[in-house]
Amino acid sequence: MAAGSVNPFNLSDSEEEAERRPNVTTDTQRSPNGGASSGPPGNPFATPVDTEPPTLLLSSNRTSPSAEGLPVSAAATAAMTGGTGDTRVSIDAIAAQLLRDQYILTALELHTEMLEAGRELPRLRDYFSNPGNFERQSGTPPASKDQGLGPGGPLNRAGSISTLDSLDFARYSDDGNRETDERVTVLEFELRKAKETIQALRTNLTQAAESELTSQERKKHKSSVEFQDPIRQLEKRALNFLVNEYLLRNEYKLAAITFSDENDDQDFELWDDVGLNIPKPPDLLQLYRNGGSVASSPRETVDVAVSMELGDLPGNYTSQEQSKKPDLLQQQQTELVQELEYQIGLLNTEKESLAEQIRKMHRYVRISLSTTALGRSSRLRTEQTELGPWKWCRCHHDHHHASLFSPPVVFMLSPPPSSSTNRKLSPAFQQALLSFCRMSSDSRLGAEVSRIADSEESVMLMLGRCLPHIVPNVLLAKREELIPLILCTACLHPEARERDQLLHILFNLIKRPDDEQRQMILTGCVAFARHVGPTRVEAELLPQCWEQINHKYPERRLLVAESCGALAPYLPKEIRSSLVLSMLQQMLAEDKADMVREAVVKSLGIIMAYIDDPDKYSQGLELMLLSLADPSERVVSATHQVFIPAFAAWTTELGILHTTLIPSLLTRIEKLLLGEHGLDEHKLHMYLSALQSLIPPLFAVVLQNAPFTSRAKLHGDVPAIEVTRFPRPASPLQDVATIVGSRETVSVLLSLYDHQLEHEGTTGWDSLLWVVNQLLPQLIEIVGRINVTSSTCVHEFSRFFWRLCRTFGKIFTNTKVKPQFQEILRLSEENVDASTGNGILTKATVPIYATGVLTCYNQEEDRKLLVGFLEDVMTTLSLSHAPLDSLKASFVELGANPAYHELLLTVLWYGVVHTSALVRCTAARMFELILRGMSEALVDRRAAPALITLCSGPEFSVRISTIPAFGTIMETVTQKELLERVKMQLESFLEDPQYQDQHSLHMEIIRTFGRVGPNAEPRFRDEFVLPHLHKLALGNNSQTVEAKRIDIATQLFEAYSALSCCFISEEVMVNHFLPGLRCLRADMEQLSAEHEVILSSMIRECEIKIENRSIGDAQGSLSIASSLVGEDAKTKFLSKMGQLTTSGAMLANVFQRKK
Repeated sequence: MAAGSVNPFNLSDSEEEAERRPNVTTDTQRSPNGGASSGPPGNPFATPVDTEPPTLLLSSNRTSPSAEGLPVSAAATAAMTGGTGDTRVSIDAIAAQLLRDQYILTALELHTEMLEAGRELPRLRDYFSNPGNFERQSGTPPASKDQGLGPGGPLNRAGSISTLDSLDFARYSDDGNRETDERVTVLEFELRKAKETIQALRTNLTQAAESELTSQERKKHKSSVEFQDPIRQLEKRALNFLVNEYLLRNEYKLAAITFSDENDDQDFELWDDVGLNIPKPPDLLQLYRNGGSVASSPRETVDVAVSMELGDLPGNYTSQEQSKKPDLLQQQQTELVQELEYQIGLLNTEKESLAEQIRKMHRYVRISLSTTALGRSSRLRTEQTELGPWKWCRCHHDHHHASLFSPPVVFMLSPPPSSSTNRKLSPAFQQALLSFCRMSSDSRLGAEVSRIADSEESVMLMLGRCLPHIVPNVLLAKREELIPLILCTACLHPEARERDQLLHILFNLIKRPDDEQRQMILTGCVAFARHVGPTRVEAELLPQCWEQINHKYPERRLLVAESCGALAPYLPKEIRSSLVLSMLQQMLAEDKADMVREAVVKSLGIIMAYIDDPDKYSQGLELMLLSLADPSERVVSATHQVFIPAFAAWTTELGILHTTLIPSLLTRIEKLLLGEHGLDEHKLHMYLSALQSLIPPLFAVVLQNAPFTSRAKLHGDVPAIEVTRFPRPASPLQDVATIVGSRETVSVLLSLYDHQLEHEGTTGWDSLLWVVNQLLPQLIEIVGRINVTSSTCVHEFSRFFWRLCRTFGKIFTNTKVKPQFQEILRLSEENVDASTGNGILTKATVPIYATGVLTCYNQEEDRKLLVGFLEDVMTTLSLSHAPLDSLKASFVELGANPAYHELLLTVLWYGVVHTSALVRCTAARMFELILRGMSEALVDRRAAPALITLCSGPEFSVRISTIPAFGTIMETVTQKELLERVKMQLESFLEDPQYQDQHSLHMEIIRTFGRVGPNAEPRFRDEFVLPHLHKLALGNNSQTVEAKRIDIATQLFEAYSALSCCFISEEVMVNHFLPGLRCLRADMEQLSAEHEVILSSMIRECEIKIENRSIGDAQGSLSIASSLVGEDAKTKFLSKMGQLTTSGAMLANVFQRKK
């Protein structure tokens, strides 16, 4: 290992062993002359190497359990001090002994030392390169193998010293302990890092050797008083790093970029690139402020990265320099040896000091080992006595490296002022006397308590040390109280590793944080980001989010999703549009929790407000469609409320909202309509809802790009916007006033907008012309291609046009939208193809125009226009014998809103009094569609009289058309008088002789009875429906026309199947239901064997029900008697249970049999 670097493997694993061997050297140093190893060939500074076998220079205090019983380090020391060949132990034998006794970490250190010296030992190389030596097995390791590798079994599960790279901070979470026994991976990783460190050290040594001043230059400049040593490579790289950090921290970004380009051989993001094991000094500002406070000698600072021992120099230096002059060669060697010996001396002193500090740190931190507590306490008092009272209890070292490894500073309390009196006590007596004060200073907490912070920085250091111990002991319900303390410390702490640990504690503070706790953490994260700036947010906060992206608790993943959105304004723009966007996209696609995906969508909306890279548009569109297709309604709702408005705002800035985004959605809708496998209504709803959410941003674009925008001035009284001017927005982000900027601005623009449309036209108004000339015609064409029988599609397009017209205003609707529909819907019989039904009046254009455009405004002229349009459509379709699907869709859509019931009854009354029977039949059919949601008063006052009026006409077809409407009244109305009137009308159809041979009437009545019977009033079903069905079934047995008989039988079968699920009294079952089924079975025996089997099964079930009811009546008296006996037994039992008031054990005595 390089001189001056502290090897963590040099420490003894046990304090007891260190105490048992106080005279053993802790860290054996190499001699410049003895034990030198051969370096790489070709190095001009190499020295000759003797031919003796290599020896081991161990730096461990472990005692080798070999036959000699000598400490390994003692053997190595003997080899260093020039012992004979008899006492020298070969390196291979020591390596075999280490492996045999399972000192694996010591063997690994030896292997590393040998590699650094360029002398690889085959035994250690083969052992550590074989993964089989580290596999986990069960049982006791076998005995030593032939190769001297010690136990051939696995590596013992001894604790490995955690490095910063291998430390798993997640194990300190309160989620549970993670597995820490993956030693194979850790050792392989540390071995690889050690090799990389060795290579980097060699590179630094070579560069430093090449940059050393020659002895002639030093001699020439020694006489100059103003001479200053030239800057070394390490010093240059360190200053470069600090200058670059200063430029970035003070927003000199261009200068920092230029400076980085000029030093392209240095990585300014990694301090370790400066030199090996070099602690990072304070920033330039701190160095400037403290520059004059400490005057240090040039030789107080050791350049660890370029320090070399003579033993590490290659051995061919002398042989290559024989050709030079003897005097010059001798002078150069003498100066080089003196310089290196001085550096080695400094490094040895520093190494001993650091080793001493590390031993003390182990004594204080591992105080939990109770077996050695007394010995450590006694040793501490001895050291304090030797150093004198009232002094620091640790050895101070002025080298700037010591701060990396300093243990907690422990000191005795200062004596009172009276201690400086004339009393003359020995320091030892004073120390012994004060020891009775029972002050605990040999533990971690005692060290913290006895040291009072004297500056802001020491306060931060203290908090950084104490908070990891405080957090686990705070109740989960109250841990949010620690958030301000953790964040403040993380903001101001000078060490990056401690800051990372504190932020890790923050994100793992609560196992499953609720909404309020997450809000507190997010508030703290935003405050942290605002304080430290984008660079530290990226380097310190984002990694914490990335670690928890796949956490098992959804609350933790929810915290990550919300953090990405909250931190978006404080991140560098490159990170926002790359890393953060990718994180959220991954969570949206993979997370299974609805609430997490909902938060992801909201955060994506925030990200969209800060992205300024136009190339990310396609990714944004993909995310929008992915969010809309989510199966959770919460996610879809968040998409409409947050993501789409934010995405639309970005496309508006790019100028592609109406030129790219909306046309792409329309293209997708057209492809759906042309699909070969039918229309996917879910996708149609998805695209159309997205278009609907884009209407407010589109209108804002029209306003802001209008010719009158430059004339919009906010002066004087601004007229208020009508409350009903715009549809209610789904979220504030869809409010036109929010999009434009303020309600006052929108009010002024609306006034100019209406005036422009009404008086000045649309010349030069490109955005509005695009809506009129491209958007509306394309939408109307799409509407004409959808299936009119799909109520979902009709409803979706109707709502879209309603929002479009309400948003763009009444003048726009009357002058731009209605004329385009009216041009297509020319109300004439020429526009209807009765043979194929392909006329425009039979398509979905009719209901969408009626319900989406004509209902936007509810003034008198608007209602008259709607009534006239429906009357004309009803008349045209009836007279041309065209399908009525478009008219039915209009009545269904309008009938869902009670506000239009009066209007629809007005239209139907026009049909009732029409001279054509075809129109009256159509009106009668339409009544069935609107009666379900109509009030009983309106049915009684307007609908029932209209139906009775239709029944009084001479045409049988009109009378038959009213039967479904009468059935709907029987199904939905509870008013007795109205039900009696309907019952009388239906009874006249069944009893009047003029209807006896009306086959179509009987078919309609049976169909209606089967539809309304299960939902009708039971009395009406038992007294009217079932008896008449029995009569119709009985009459069908004597039907001579087979086609009519089959039709009636089929309808009866459907009606009886529906009514069999109802509760029917025994009397009605016996008198009407079963006889009717038997009559129907008689018909089916001749007409359909399949139906006959089903009917026989139904008859058997009804007969079984009747038998069970009779048996139940016979057992009625018995059940009454048994219930009385049961009540008496229950009363006795509960009274006895109530006496048990002492113990639960007595409960068992209640159930014991008496002997």
